[in-house]
Amino acid sequence: MRRSIFISASSMLFAAAFAGLSIMQAQQSEPVKSVPTRMTVTLRVQDSDKKTPDVNRDDVIVKQGKVPLQVIRWTPAIGASAGLDLFILLDDASDPVLGSHDEDLRAFIIALPDSSSVGVGYMRNATVQIVQDLTTDHAVAARTLRLPLASSGAYGNPYLSLIDLIKRWPEDGKRREIVMITDGIDRFRGESHYRGLSFISPDVDSASRIAQRTGTVIDTIFTRGVGRRARNYWEITNGQNAIAKLSDETGGESYSLGTQNSVGFSPYLDDVQRALRNQYLLEFRAIPAKRSGLQSIDLKSQIAGLELDSADSVWVPGR
Repeated sequence: MRRSIFISASSMLFAAAFAGLSIMQAQQSEPVKSVPTRMTVTLRVQDSDKKTPDVNRDDVIVKQGKVPLQVIRWTPAIGASAGLDLFILLDDASDPVLGSHDEDLRAFIIALPDSSSVGVGYMRNATVQIVQDLTTDHAVAARTLRLPLASSGAYGNPYLSLIDLIKRWPEDGKRREIVMITDGIDRFRGESHYRGLSFISPDVDSASRIAQRTGTVIDTIFTRGVGRRARNYWEITNGQNAIAKLSDETGGESYSLGTQNSVGFSPYLDDVQRALRNQYLLEFRAIPAKRSGLQSIDLKSQIAGLELDSADSVWVPGR
């Protein structure tokens, strides 16, 4: 009797396992529909003395996890694809010495290609005061630069200000870039008590996610701020780490001269111009998850000494 019970139980377990295997195989055999998506990619040569090489679509490898993805288009951002919307954001909590860099900023704005629209805004009270909306009249935009107020307001947080701008920024299919000038200190959340440890404002991740979702590249330039926290070494370092993280995750660059104010912004802004001239629009087919969200993407070039800088993730609609 026990033997027959054992055999029956074994048969049932085998049947269940076989059925589960069949379902799994059926699921694996069902093709996953990929969806087209797009991101901005910046070419950077590791040896700055070398010219940026020509890069073809076949030279670009895109992976989602370990899965290679199909590259649909690899288009240089020139001609009909040269459209660019660029905002310059300045922190109103900056030391007034920031005004000494206005000529560098004006020269940068005026030198932008005619296909570029540029806007200027000041970050204060967790929002952005737009003194010049996006315009192709670069001379007009350059004239709107002013001295910072040297006050952050009641809600001084550059990351909430950044989020505010991106939410108000209409989508028009052009490349989107921000040059953000700040010390990176979150004055709204209160002073951190993590002396000696890296403490980054929780709003950095929120700002990074919305920037990646909208394909917005963020370059950051460190400048000293005002107030007691701006004289605190740990706060300064944490602020620098925060803006560096933001730039890295969105495909931009972060510039600083240690914890001191830079002598001039020209070298940084020249590098931004160089990056803009070496950008491509990458379109590929991504694998969607059940829900819409950011999916991590890995880009590599088959050309030695060439880096492909992009956001860490791209927004993929759910299936």
